[in-house]
Amino acid sequence: MSGTRVLVVDDQELIRGGLVALLRAQDDMEVVGEAADGAEAIAAAERVRPDVALMDIRMPVMDGIEATRRMPAEVRVLILTTFNVDEHVFAALRAGAAGFLLKDSPPADLIAAIHTVAGGEALLDPAVTQRLIDAYVSRPVGQTVAVHGLDDLTEREKEVLKLVAQGLSNREISNRLHVSDGTVKTHLNRVMGKLDLTSRAQAVVVAYECGLVIPGQPWV
Repeated sequence: MSGTRVLVVDDQELIRGGLVALLRAQDDMEVVGEAADGAEAIAAAERVRPDVALMDIRMPVMDGIEATRRMPAEVRVLILTTFNVDEHVFAALRAGAAGFLLKDSPPADLIAAIHTVAGGEALLDPAVTQRLIDAYVSRPVGQTVAVHGLDDLTEREKEVLKLVAQGLSNREISNRLHVSDGTVKTHLNRVMGKLDLTSRAQAVVVAYECGLVIPGQPWV
């Protein structure tokens, strides 16, 4: 079998088994491993080298956030959880997660999410995205977080970062700025390098934390 290689990580055997069965029914996906906690997940990822790790957050031994932080760099992590509490979103994205989806999402959304993160894009559940924005809206005015490397960004790079934080794809950004997709990708790669980011999702968090995107700004 060929296709997207997936590692399923969840401490609840019933949920893990259901996810495995769902993914094995897909012609373009292959379940290459299972794990019941974060430590097992890291060991499995190093052994089977999946494209995507479906990761629960609350697990024994090592939670999903720490496991995400320790994952091999080439493994894209999609957080799948029943919790949509803000601190979980922030921590997961800071740890390098490529996406965040709630467990009560329809199966079709999960399959689409795996394809999205496997393809290099970020994925945030709409409900989670709204909570992310609401959390920054509730912050005291002027309260921001210093981000190392932000002053090194050019004005165009800051513009690209703002648009990424608004949820635009590279194609949408290229249309907005009237430049090629390749130019957008180059700008974004420079932003990621200067700010020491590993995922597009992290860029969203940074843009809000540093005040580059103002809370209340419409999510395009």
